[in-house]
Amino acid sequence: MRKSFLLALSFCVATITASAQNFKLIVGTYTNKGNSEGIYVYDFDSKTANTKQLNVIKNVSNPSYLTLSKNKDFLYSVYEDGTNSAASAFKFHSESGDARFINKEATNGQNPCFILTDGKNVLTANYSGGSISVFGVNADGSLSTLKQNIQHTGSGPDKRQASAHVHQVLFSPDKKYVVATDLGEDKVYIYLYDAAASQPLKLKTTVKTNSGSGPRHLAFSPNGKHAYLAHEFNGKISAFNYNDGNLTLLQEVETVAKGFNGKIDAADIHLSNDGKFLYESNRGDANTINVFAVQKDGKLNFVETVSTLGKGPRNFNIDPTGKYLLVAHQYTNYVVIFNRNSKSGKLTDSGKRINVGTPVCLIFDK
Repeated sequence: MRKSFLLALSFCVATITASAQNFKLIVGTYTNKGNSEGIYVYDFDSKTANTKQLNVIKNVSNPSYLTLSKNKDFLYSVYEDGTNSAASAFKFHSESGDARFINKEATNGQNPCFILTDGKNVLTANYSGGSISVFGVNADGSLSTLKQNIQHTGSGPDKRQASAHVHQVLFSPDKKYVVATDLGEDKVYIYLYDAAASQPLKLKTTVKTNSGSGPRHLAFSPNGKHAYLAHEFNGKISAFNYNDGNLTLLQEVETVAKGFNGKIDAADIHLSNDGKFLYESNRGDANTINVFAVQKDGKLNFVETVSTLGKGPRNFNIDPTGKYLLVAHQYTNYVVIFNRNSKSGKLTDSGKRINVGTPVCLIFDK
């Protein structure tokens, strides 16, 4: 009897361990280039970095950015499609990778390029529209009709800043605020957030960035004390102290070597789960990932710059174990998987690739 119990226990432990090492990797793409069919779902083995395609969610238009509900049961995607732009909801089965379309709602703002959810609302950043859209989430995971649409106005000195361009919306660590980066206005907007209100967002304050910098993506430190902002046009990173909806500039660092004369085109920024390292990607003529060590006071120390081994590193993500960093290359149609040293923060090529058309967003079902 005891032997049977131990065998059963051993089997259960082995099953739990196996499931814990495998995650679903979900890839958003552009379908208008003719080399992608939609949203791709892979099984990702965190021990080996091997991937296996499980599903393709088809009949979607430019599902460039994605977000997954906390319980992993609903997947939300943008339709980055000009005047037909929308947000869509899918019932997602994390075990199999299968998904069922539920509904979509117009964003009333063209070309949404970022989406997030807290389970109560879904928000999109509408790049060409220069606006933020907020939808309620119904009990079945479907999107309500549009609850709120906030229009930004203004411009900047760069020819790409002729109008407002909201590039990202992000919850503050305590979920009391929503932070929106506006590349077109050189501003960061901070909104008070009331999830249950009919109009969930109310402006608290704005932070002006350097003229012509093009603020693109922001990331909070895991302890919630700092925030890091990547600027698309000049490639700089601004480090801030963060407290209760307020950003105070702490430091600005360069991400390209002195004398670099090419186009920088910064894209994405993330911190490791332990908050010890920050990573930032540059596209254009650089096509690099920059690695910084995060000091106790939140300031950054440069560690290294490595080639992303492709063109157009639009988005990247660190797998849930922290062992790998994956980079989606929009223009060379593959995802490069790097080994990540958790002690030094440094990256080395694993040799593993995922071939997929125009990948622009990587999320895990962690």
